[in-house]
Amino acid sequence: MKILSAPQIKEIDSATIINEPISSIDLMERAARNCLFKILNHDDVDTNFAIICGKGNNGGDGLAIARMLAERNRNVNVIILEYTQNESPEFKHNLDLLAQQSKAQLTHVNSLADFKNIDLSKSIVIDAILGIGINKAVEGLVKDVIEFLNSESYFVISIDIPSGMFPDEMNDKNVIVRANKTLTFQVPKYNFVFPENIAYTGELIIVDIDLDQQALKASATKNYLTDKKTIKELLLSRSLFSHKGNFGHALLICGSKGMMGAAQLSARACLRSGAGLLSVKVPGCGLNILQTSLPEAMVIADAENDYITSLPDTHKYNAIGIGCGIGTDKQTQNVLKLLIQNSPIPLLIDADALNILADNKTWFSFLPKYSILTPHPKEFDRLAGAHTNTYQRLATAKEFAQKYQVIIVLKGIFTACIMPDGNVFFNSTGNPGMAKGGSGDTLTGIITGLLARGYAPNHAAILGVYVHGLAADLCLKKNHIESLLASDVIEKLPKAFTKVYDYD
Repeated sequence: MKILSAPQIKEIDSATIINEPISSIDLMERAARNCLFKILNHDDVDTNFAIICGKGNNGGDGLAIARMLAERNRNVNVIILEYTQNESPEFKHNLDLLAQQSKAQLTHVNSLADFKNIDLSKSIVIDAILGIGINKAVEGLVKDVIEFLNSESYFVISIDIPSGMFPDEMNDKNVIVRANKTLTFQVPKYNFVFPENIAYTGELIIVDIDLDQQALKASATKNYLTDKKTIKELLLSRSLFSHKGNFGHALLICGSKGMMGAAQLSARACLRSGAGLLSVKVPGCGLNILQTSLPEAMVIADAENDYITSLPDTHKYNAIGIGCGIGTDKQTQNVLKLLIQNSPIPLLIDADALNILADNKTWFSFLPKYSILTPHPKEFDRLAGAHTNTYQRLATAKEFAQKYQVIIVLKGIFTACIMPDGNVFFNSTGNPGMAKGGSGDTLTGIITGLLARGYAPNHAAILGVYVHGLAADLCLKKNHIESLLASDVIEKLPKAFTKVYDYD
């Protein structure tokens, strides 16, 4: 799914109005109606709604929603903030309709004192103050009201975007509504995928309002949110007459004394992700551990007991992943150097291999084209320098990926798969329960398995991140988020793959 800028969305709105054709009023009506169905999931007939409206089109959306709720005999209080004399035509039209209906309470607010006199304690608050047209930080009455809302414990649903948030630029010290949920129209906004803003958006729900599909398709972007449709288009099938040799031979180079758990997790995840064969290069201390715990894998034991000192012949493998738990011994560093210099295929580089790489930046130029690097933010900062925010880090990651022609999987909420051509795919699955040791090892195994299976590096990265997060989400049906383990996620990989292959 494309992530589009505010000007692009406005152009698509205009194209929809012309090409459908439909009036702007009727398009607003459709958007409000589609939001209504999401809002009604939160109420019963006794629920109170307080809809706070600005005087632009976002306020018009709020007024239309208020009228529809009132039609269904819900208790509705519409609060109009009198911060300007200017009103959009759509706002005026919907205000007239609401007045004619005469079912909703209407309150005009001229000061914060007026607003504080309204009892919102038993209401769902709907934020329809400002939309994506905002071009400066809020001030005056709007700022005062937002700050007061944020100081209370109301359940807030923002329409299209939390009021006060810039859709496309960094929000530096802006006062922004802290929503529990955001119902955004048609496509996600760029700022929704940055961790700095998750406190404002809450749960993100994309509401399809049937904008012109040709205009959407024609809108150019480098930013995407990975959704079901994206994943469905990537999936490979298995022929009835296929055999294990058709699905590749993966090599994982992982583990050191005391870190063999990383090797086990990565290897198990690799086999659960489609690789036909798997060999695991481990130090001598890992031989019995791997042979016992994972009989499906072949094990190559190093002559050294505690860490890896030698590189096996790599030419027979279709995918190679390195880094999970390998440590940073000098001889292990040399193994990575030889691999980078001699590998005939793209590599998956994670964990300690990234730390070694960070200490040997002259090796960057020798990375095989389309190799996949999977750093978390601190690992990336060790590779490319310190950053003060996610916006800076993403910009640097784009430059790094383009300069060295590699794929960066920058891990976190909305994990970003950054491609050498500048395209960025933000992941839509996963949860905070994944913030545990072993999650990265699991992801390394999944992506390596997909590479062996025959996926191109860019597709393996996107699909691997998505399936990893989806498996973690499936875990929460029976596990509490606090108790989630990487091994739990691996056990749910079969169900995750079943789910993606069943997507319509």
